Amino acid sequence: MPYLSIRGARLYYEDTGGSGEPVLFSHGLLWDSRLFHRQVEALRGHYRCIVYDHRGQGMSEPPPGDSVIDLRTVYEDAVAVIQALGLAPCHFVGQSMGGFVGLRLAARHPELLRSLALLDSSAAAELPLTLARYRVLTTLTHWLGLRPVVDRIMSLYFGRTFMRDPERAAERALLRRQLVANPRAVWRAMQGVIHRRSVEGELHRIQTPTLVLVGEEDAVTVPAVAERLHQRIRGARLKRLSCGGHMCILEQPQAVNVALGDFLEEVERTSLQEEAMAASG
Repeated sequence: MPYLSIRGARLYYEDTGGSGEPVLFSHGLLWDSRLFHRQVEALRGHYRCIVYDHRGQGMSEPPPGDSVIDLRTVYEDAVAVIQALGLAPCHFVGQSMGGFVGLRLAARHPELLRSLALLDSSAAAELPLTLARYRVLTTLTHWLGLRPVVDRIMSLYFGRTFMRDPERAAERALLRRQLVANPRAVWRAMQGVIHRRSVEGELHRIQTPTLVLVGEEDAVTVPAVAERLHQRIRGARLKRLSCGGHMCILEQPQAVNVALGDFLEEVERTSLQEEAMAASG
């Protein structure tokens, strides 16, 4: 299995290879690179698709000790992954926590990105009320694992349409098992995410073509949060998906694939037009 040695941790990754423009996928908290398997299957015919697991999640190793894995560390890991695999400039797709990473990349290292897709994500710090609730979930996970809190997490992550659909009961059961399978040590990443700093003051620096996508039933990063991103990132596109919660990538995968594919095609087309104009001028 392929690993990258990045600053004291071994990060698991998968790379489809190919000659297409690279697309790097960055998953959300409590998930791993498998989150994007439907997007990779949809895009791999035209793009080189790379997925990786954040340190301390999936098959990536946590650093030794019991320290919090803060978002700055995770963001710096992403910089190192892009550089180690020679991906720059790449398309970057971030879901939730992965979007937190993508925003920092676009604001601080624009030379690394060709485009940015933010799926159910935010630039803000956690609000005091939600922070208090997430601290309880994190503490319980630290001592008991995710099993005692998995039902609460499922209700936060998934929209009511998905959660009430009797035809998707088996899918819900599988996703629940995946969440419970997280080791107790995942609390270190949870702590880092819930105590992240706001980067709203950096949004004006983002020049990278950006797609903001949100589910209408997202209870974690509500549509109003996506609207603010859309308004504050110059030239950003906004796509709102009906009947999708925070995990619209799992709830509405085909709609996500269409939105993402259309966006990437538009970015590539615009880039070719700009190159042609520069060559002719």
